[in-house]
Amino acid sequence: MTKIYKAAGFTLIEVLIAIAIIAILAGIGYPSYQDHVKKTRRADAQAHLMKAALEQESWRITNSTYAADFASLGLDASNSYYDFTVESNDANNYTLKASAKTGTTQASDKAGSTLCTPLTLDQADTKAPGDCW
Repeated sequence: MTKIYKAAGFTLIEVLIAIAIIAILAGIGYPSYQDHVKKTRRADAQAHLMKAALEQESWRITNSTYAADFASLGLDASNSYYDFTVESNDANNYTLKASAKTGTTQASDKAGSTLCTPLTLDQADTKAPGDCW
């Protein structure tokens, strides 16, 4: 008596369909992931600005004016995606700014239709652009 063996495995069509499904899911998921990463990096920059604002107030307690740069506050003036600066300062006012570095994905970070660079924060806790905070 002859035994009949049934072939086991996947056909080429089945493998191609599985690859097509994975490609479609990746095509949908990757842009969403990139947006999430941009928002996370923006949140890191906002946290750095908020920390700088606290340090500015501490600086002013012992000095007659606000600090002129991030180094005076003991903070980094740059990271991989943003440059941080004190745009203006005097005895009563300061403006902190986080600008996305050119050539990074953060340079195209948007909240809706609002471009989220530069981010600014001042002594009155005014945050701009508002849609990005």
